[in-house]
Amino acid sequence: MYAIVEIAGQQFKVVKDQKVFVHRLQTEEGKQVAFDNVLLISDGDKVTVGAPAIDGAQVGAKVLKHLKGDKVIVFKKKRRKGYRVKNGHRQSLTEIIIESIAASGAKKVAKVEKVAPVKAEPKAKVAAPKAEVKKAAPKAEVKKAAPKAEAKPAAPKAKATKDLSTLTVAELKEMAKAKGIEGISSMKKADLIAALS
Repeated sequence: MYAIVEIAGQQFKVVKDQKVFVHRLQTEEGKQVAFDNVLLISDGDKVTVGAPAIDGAQVGAKVLKHLKGDKVIVFKKKRRKGYRVKNGHRQSLTEIIIESIAASGAKKVAKVEKVAPVKAEPKAKVAAPKAEVKKAAPKAEVKKAAPKAEAKPAAPKAKATKDLSTLTVAELKEMAKAKGIEGISSMKKADLIAALS
C-alpha cells in the first residue's frame, strides 16, 4: 500500500515505515504529525484518486530529527564583465518516518471552520470603506441618501447592503429609478448600493 501526499508544498510517494526528508516542519522532534492532503492511495489493485485530495484520508508520521541538507554552491558569472558571485546554501530539512496510511479519519472539518470566518471579515471591512468613499464623491446624491440612512437603524442597513450586493447592476438601477434617484446611468454598482442604502 502506498500513498501520494503533499507535505510542506512538495508531493511524496510514501509507504509505511519509509523515512522521508521534507522541508523543515514546525513540529518538535519525537512528536507525531498527520498530513491530510492525500492525493492518491493505492491498495493493491484498488486505486483511489482525489479531486484534488481524498476526503478523510490521512498519513501519520513521526518526526525523527531536524537537520540541514548538503551544501549547494550557487555561482553566478557574466563573462567579460568582471561579475562573479559565489554563495552557499544548506536547506533546512526534517526527517520523518511514515507510521500509518489511513483511507478514513477526517480532520479537515476543523480547518474549514477556521478559514470561513477569516474570509467573511475582510469582505465586511472592505465594503464599509468603499461605501464611505462613494458617499463623499457624489455630493448631491449623498444629501438625498443621508436622510434615508439616518431613518434606518445600523443593523438593518448592514443587512440591506449585503442584500443589495447580491443584485445585478440592472436590478439596482431599476430600484433606484423606482425611488426617484437621478443620474443612475453613470453610476457604478458601489454608487448605486450607497445611494439605495
